[in-house]
Amino acid sequence: MVDFPVSLDSLKPVSLTSSLVLFMHLLLLRPGEPNPEKITVVGPADPILALVGEEVEFSCHLWPYLDAQHMEIRWFRSHTSNVVHLYWEQQELLGRQMEAFRNRTKLVKDDITDGSVALQLHSIIPSDEGMYGCRFLSDNFSGEAIWELEVADVFLPGGSRWKSAFVGTMAVLPPLLAVLVALALGLLQKQRRRQEKLKKQAEKRQGKLTVELEKLQTELDWRRAEGQAEWRAAQKYAVDVTLDPTSAHPSLEVSEDGKSVFSRGAPPSPALSDPQGFSEQKCVLSLQRFSAGRHYWEVQVGCSSRWLLGACLAAVPRSRPMRLSPAAGYWVLGLWNGCEYFVLAPRRVALTLRVPPRRVGVFLDYQAGKLSFFNVSDGSHIFTFHDTFSGALCAYFRPRAHDGGEHPDPLTICPLPLKGTCVPEENDSDTWLQPYEPADSSLDPW
Repeated sequence: MVDFPVSLDSLKPVSLTSSLVLFMHLLLLRPGEPNPEKITVVGPADPILALVGEEVEFSCHLWPYLDAQHMEIRWFRSHTSNVVHLYWEQQELLGRQMEAFRNRTKLVKDDITDGSVALQLHSIIPSDEGMYGCRFLSDNFSGEAIWELEVADVFLPGGSRWKSAFVGTMAVLPPLLAVLVALALGLLQKQRRRQEKLKKQAEKRQGKLTVELEKLQTELDWRRAEGQAEWRAAQKYAVDVTLDPTSAHPSLEVSEDGKSVFSRGAPPSPALSDPQGFSEQKCVLSLQRFSAGRHYWEVQVGCSSRWLLGACLAAVPRSRPMRLSPAAGYWVLGLWNGCEYFVLAPRRVALTLRVPPRRVGVFLDYQAGKLSFFNVSDGSHIFTFHDTFSGALCAYFRPRAHDGGEHPDPLTICPLPLKGTCVPEENDSDTWLQPYEPADSSLDPW
């Protein structure tokens, strides 16, 4: 179990939002847009304590996590019309701020694509104390969170010219000294009580965080185990898949044994770069046709930075530009520029993978209408299409366009035992490495 340190001497409350972002992100492996009716805005759960002259941070995020780059995000004082800071159309509208907050705020939006933002308020003054809130607003969603800011003074009789005046006053006016001492003691007691309150709040929050992290870890372990069990079951249906050279685009070269394919010739113009799958189908299909039953095969993608794999209808035309979507008869998984895994179902949906796959398993259950992809590098489930197939299917392969290099990376069908457990990868020492990133991805089209 991970130990998250909490400083008990600090007067600033510990923010937990940024700590939860990474762990929650690991669970959001299934694509899809959240229901606007179920989205909430989460802000500080308890009052925030700040000292005069110091800095305070207001953190807010959407739950479940949702890209907020194109939303209006407004921090306000007591009422939404009292603007503390305004973010709109990917810009900060500083001219809309209240005069009291000008040149005192800073927006932290490093995690805004996950729906998490923070506002720093500098040079705290006593009049800053009160109620605050943040509101997220888009075309189909509006929500806000409210919290309280408490401000405390610090009594520090210094060693400057004020000290001399202070000592002279004590000598002349003993009653005033007694009053000042009483005030100092009262402030110290107030600060001590608030420190104890902050300490208890920190301990309580740390306890809650520990419990939540344990739950998240348990859920994550269960999901991994479930995905690996599904992958192991799919391996029992391994089939021998061979490429059909007659179906290959002229720019592709198929090996003599029909197990590998790669692009050849000079790279095309950068204008033909096509992350959405609209360009001419530079692909090759399998000789095998699948119109019933369950079938599993694996493809070695190596460190290639661009590829598409999956299945398509055997009768689908490939001679004209077409979106590679289920509606058009294509069910594919792809990697774009070595950094984004995606499917078109039918819109482009980005996927987050814990380990970059060097080998991809494809499982077709024709009667069930399922086409699943697995990361053989760690045995995890990547994505499953659910559809009704209207004809015989072929395995689909599309390697990256030739980049002018001497050794282009091919897509290779892996040898598998037709029954029993799949053979392991020959070299899995790089399974924790990041995907290969070309020096200039803009010049590396399909």
